[in-house]
Amino acid sequence: MEPVTVGARAVPGRESRSEGVAASALLISKPGIAGGVTLAGLSGMVLAGRGLPPAGLGFLCLACILMAAAGSAVINGILDREIDSRMRRVAARTEALGKVGNRGALLFSLVLIACSLALSVRFLNPTATLLLLGAVAGYALLYTLYLKRRSPYGTVPGGIPGALPVLIGYAAIEPRIGADGFLLFLLMLMWQPPHFWALALKCQEEYRSAGVPVLPVALGEPYTKILVFLYAAALLPLSLCLWWLGYCSPYFAAAALILGGWFLFSCYRNIVATRRFGKAFGASVLYILGLLLAVIVDVSARAG
Repeated sequence: MEPVTVGARAVPGRESRSEGVAASALLISKPGIAGGVTLAGLSGMVLAGRGLPPAGLGFLCLACILMAAAGSAVINGILDREIDSRMRRVAARTEALGKVGNRGALLFSLVLIACSLALSVRFLNPTATLLLLGAVAGYALLYTLYLKRRSPYGTVPGGIPGALPVLIGYAAIEPRIGADGFLLFLLMLMWQPPHFWALALKCQEEYRSAGVPVLPVALGEPYTKILVFLYAAALLPLSLCLWWLGYCSPYFAAAALILGGWFLFSCYRNIVATRRFGKAFGASVLYILGLLLAVIVDVSARAG
């Protein structure tokens, strides 16, 4: 029997349930993805301002990106709940959605997105707000409802919402986006297909049973391996363009060369030569985080 207290004292059973719902709400908001795109937004701000942004503006812009990403992730989970229920990989997230409930999750997501857009309208500028709205609609609706379910190549245009935080951060500082902003945006866009395809290779049987036409399910494992390696190879010269065009220093070029070479080697070793797809997926995460941090540190150091 649960202990019950009187007056202003807490009810342990109720507190436990509340904490469980809060933890579930955090899980369905995909904090890892939300944190990653927020870091991408900061890299865009640093490029635009040639250094770290003012604290107030930086906090507001990153809060907008974080809330929009989290809210979009929740909508994605609601719309994909039938697909996710057939995949072991996301079993914990499916269970968490059940605890929060579809109605509660929808309310949670709409509050996050509304707060994000309201702050953007009030404190940022129209360019940043439109890009933010495009990222939300692109991921929560266009990718989730159409691209993901219709084409094995859906992840290619579907990567646009994930890359837009770079431009959102850039536009918050400088509404007229420069070539450096578009170059980093293109880099994020090119990184996402091999990143997702590594995961699709690892979980291809789950995607097959769920009826999702990811690349290895629709066109086979050998073809997917070739595309992953080609995309990974293209990332290396693309990242070095930030140095070649004068936006970053030779120190960044060295970091990009090491990171890009290591990622390419990981793709060959773990995808082409063997079937350790999970290791390649983990390497992909570390690669993009390292590259974004390299941009932030390099540009900020030059400004200082």
